[in-house]
Amino acid sequence: MTSRLGSPKSGPARAAGNQRPGRRMILATLCYLRQRGRTLMIHRVKRPGDMHYGKWNGLGGKLHPGESPEECVIREVREESGLLISRPALKGVLTFPSFNRGDDWYVFVFTASQFRGQLAESAEGHLQWVDNRELLKLELWEGDRIFLPWLDRRKLFSAKFNYRQGRLAGHSVSFY
Repeated sequence: MTSRLGSPKSGPARAAGNQRPGRRMILATLCYLRQRGRTLMIHRVKRPGDMHYGKWNGLGGKLHPGESPEECVIREVREESGLLISRPALKGVLTFPSFNRGDDWYVFVFTASQFRGQLAESAEGHLQWVDNRELLKLELWEGDRIFLPWLDRRKLFSAKFNYRQGRLAGHSVSFY
């Protein structure tokens, strides 16, 4: 019996064959620190070549080899804000096919309400506590306006956001 999985006309074998040479999978984290009805956001305005330049975003970055998503999000929040989070809560996973330079990004999304330390200056941008009612009014990626409300749900989400030339072309989501 032939498995469809290995068939050249369907399944992962075909999808893998359609990938461009040099296309990479980038693993990253994103964290939204929340306290007293506000969320800590970063306005990415310090590096003009930054793909997020001018946008407001949560804190986070790429996983290092051998690092778990939890270790990464704790490290990234500390590096970008000076704050040490504890007990980050995984809220979902975002997939961005061909997002930056053709690479696929897989982002583990967390929230954190327990942290300590002093807010420090960030090399990435300006940090600001934003009232949760004002979040969607910020200059965000289009997909962020869709998934930010999901952070308040009790279910995990797995979403895929397709961008073309910096604009949202479509998305899908499953909740668990």
